[in-house]
Amino acid sequence: MVQVRVCALAVFFVSLAAYGVDCPQFRGLDRTGVYPDTGLLQRWPEGGPPLLWESSGFGVGFTSPLIVKDRIYVTGTLADQESFIFVLDQAGKEIERIGYGIETTAESAPGSRCTPTIDGSDLFILSGPGVLSCIDLSASSVRWQVNILEKFNGPQIEWHLSESPLVDGDRVICTPGGADAAMVALDRKTGDTVWVSHGLTDMTSHVVPLLVEHNGRRLVFTETAKYLICVDAEKGTLLWKREHETEWDIHAVTPIYRNGQLYYVAGYKSGGGLLELSEDGSSYTVKWLDTELDCQHHGVVYLDGFLYGTSHHRGGGRLVCLRWDTGEMMWADKAVRQSSIIAAEGMLYAYEDSRRGTMRLIKASPEGLEVRGEFSMPGGPKEHWAHPVIANGLLYMRHGDTLRCYDIRESR
Repeated sequence: MVQVRVCALAVFFVSLAAYGVDCPQFRGLDRTGVYPDTGLLQRWPEGGPPLLWESSGFGVGFTSPLIVKDRIYVTGTLADQESFIFVLDQAGKEIERIGYGIETTAESAPGSRCTPTIDGSDLFILSGPGVLSCIDLSASSVRWQVNILEKFNGPQIEWHLSESPLVDGDRVICTPGGADAAMVALDRKTGDTVWVSHGLTDMTSHVVPLLVEHNGRRLVFTETAKYLICVDAEKGTLLWKREHETEWDIHAVTPIYRNGQLYYVAGYKSGGGLLELSEDGSSYTVKWLDTELDCQHHGVVYLDGFLYGTSHHRGGGRLVCLRWDTGEMMWADKAVRQSSIIAAEGMLYAYEDSRRGTMRLIKASPEGLEVRGEFSMPGGPKEHWAHPVIANGLLYMRHGDTLRCYDIRESR
């Protein structure tokens, strides 16, 4: 493990508590990609914000880091596909590594790809081959493992699994797919089956599922290879499915829920739309459909009544703004190509999926966008797929076997 400290310790170890909260799962506390941090830079200096530190030696992986209390967690695959959760301190120094088994050898993207989920002292991670692991962080050991494809007769998909497990109280939910189990809930302490969702014969895909409370009823939304589905979180009942097909059966964008409405989207020119849920969530009506924003796997965010995300095949990839209530496209701008999009304090952070890996700070509105700073991630492979993370006023970016931490606070 190589660790490079760029700032002075006295500067780095200032109180960070006022700037935000932890990031214990993919795309933040509620999986929306909108982070609650405040007091952030509204414009970056030339060359980008200060680099606090960088650490390398994590091996192959495309996952986002997690930040919980004073620890940072990042996964990676080393020799012979042996894979680990690396535990770091706030300065990026490795404290320990916990093995969770063998990762995928899928030709297009070998290595770790599931961003884990942390709840309390439990960490849940799903490997590409389908092994769901519960890691006891207090004991630095594996509590239980279940191969969800073998147990529930789910077929492996072409690029292997990458879903982040969903914790719901004393259960952990995931999507094995196949004829026997569209979705399942396991006991988080034992790995025993709590419920199985039947009624759908379809393979899984790559979406990180979303749990919401809708008029007092807890619902889980995800996409399988060919359907957007809604499952009752308590009993596992499949409430409805909506056909949503793409080339290669790839879905990799978590839906967005707001005030009884659900937005969903996928790439390959398929696009998405907005659904109005019934009172109990057991049915829906279509409010609008759109194909201009066909986001592949880079995430879409909601800000002040508008959706922002980058298209895939439509327009050759560009940042798109849609009006939430009507689906009207306000603009599409090729100044920003395919990028993982997150947001904080009204600003967009766009990490471009290209050989340069440009990260941009953007002020966006229905009238257009203004780039307020940028920098590029050096070295590493051509794939810039790991979504960035903001926690406690710091920006974390993983690329290849390296994790970098930038200070984006207005005052330090």
